[in-house]
Amino acid sequence: MTARVLVVDDIAANLKLLEARLNAEYYEVALASSGPEALRLSQSWGPDVILLDVMMPGMDGYEVCRLLKASPVTAHIPVVMITALVDQAERVRGLEAGADDFLSKPVDHATLFARLRALLRTKQVLDAFRLRAETAKDLGFEPMPDPSRSVAGAHALLATEDDSEAMALSGILAQDGIIVTRAADVNVAWDRLLHEDFDLAVLSLWLDDGEGLRLASRMRAQSSTREVPVLLVADTDQRNQVLRGFDLGANDHVLRPVDANELRARARNQIRRKRYQERLRADLQRSLEMAVTDSLTGLRNRRYVTRHLEGLLRAGGATLLLIDVDRFKSVNDTYGHAVGDAVLREVAERLRLHLRAVDVVARFGGEEFVVAMAPQPADDAGMVAERLRLAICETPVVVGDKSLGISISIGVAVAVPDCTVDELAATADIALYRAKAGGRNRVEIAEPADWARSDA
Repeated sequence: MTARVLVVDDIAANLKLLEARLNAEYYEVALASSGPEALRLSQSWGPDVILLDVMMPGMDGYEVCRLLKASPVTAHIPVVMITALVDQAERVRGLEAGADDFLSKPVDHATLFARLRALLRTKQVLDAFRLRAETAKDLGFEPMPDPSRSVAGAHALLATEDDSEAMALSGILAQDGIIVTRAADVNVAWDRLLHEDFDLAVLSLWLDDGEGLRLASRMRAQSSTREVPVLLVADTDQRNQVLRGFDLGANDHVLRPVDANELRARARNQIRRKRYQERLRADLQRSLEMAVTDSLTGLRNRRYVTRHLEGLLRAGGATLLLIDVDRFKSVNDTYGHAVGDAVLREVAERLRLHLRAVDVVARFGGEEFVVAMAPQPADDAGMVAERLRLAICETPVVVGDKSLGISISIGVAVAVPDCTVDELAATADIALYRAKAGGRNRVEIAEPADWARSDA
């Protein structure tokens, strides 16, 4: 998983060491040696994660973190604070400033990379919702108010076998008004997760001889529990299990003996992030239902996907699949427009079912559809297009007593730097024309020469 990482430290040797380790893992890295420089780069470069030193002259890491979280441009960027300080109060101070985690020097690189992977997974989901919400706002729909900072009334599942620990942790969380439901074993915990709504799951790694990790993994595999943040409770000698937990989808952790203020800060951060994601999802649902769906197919319409592509290009690139139903005019001419409309609805549904939730599929007009995706290698995009082609042609479309063999042709284009939506669409159209000229029911990927032709 590659990403942009901004490293902030006033000591050049520390910067170079982290840069080398991150580059070795194929991350893109930018360096800042002061708080003001970090704030400028965060605004202009748009990192995916910030590794922030605490002890810096002038503006320390706490102040930098507070300013980052106060700006709507950078508030969503995960921050990992790094320091040589070992005082528990300093960890809590960093979390209260908005940091997502707090690592001690010398940095354990296995822990760092596990945390990066976990934070990036969460950020990718939030970014997808944020981009769509911004698209809706551009279309004139005002977002709902931000959720309250208070977590009072939130529901947490606490899964631990230890009665005394359950009582202590429940009391700590209750100080913020969090309502705690206790489960003493994995089976009870899973049953409650399936039948009740929770804002947070706090799982002991000792639960049922280590089944806590399996429960975390199971939560991520189930759609109804996938978005519930997971906070692990571990002993200091369970480092490997904690790292494994991050890879399985855990969001955060605390170590025993549990510091009350640290647990409260981490729980609040996770609940607030979940509520923010829920607000973004609600914004998206409300706006799309109101104005940006195609009335025939239920897909997004041309207006929406154009704005969405503009957002993708501003964010760093896009991949476009331009799809045309082969010989659709003959369907209308032979069977009538009612049958033609039924064919378009079935094609739309099959396209939707064979794409990821983060991809946008839209009806572009007539019998043309488009799929807008994040930038990816042309070969990968071609594989997606081939999967869609097979989804249409391998099974006839049944309308009443008619069984119709329907196929599609697809042109694929991956955006080049500084291209516009019109240029991207024109290039995909050239590839689509080549697919149709080559016999239809096929996929063609745009070639470098096609971009020159699209400018003509």
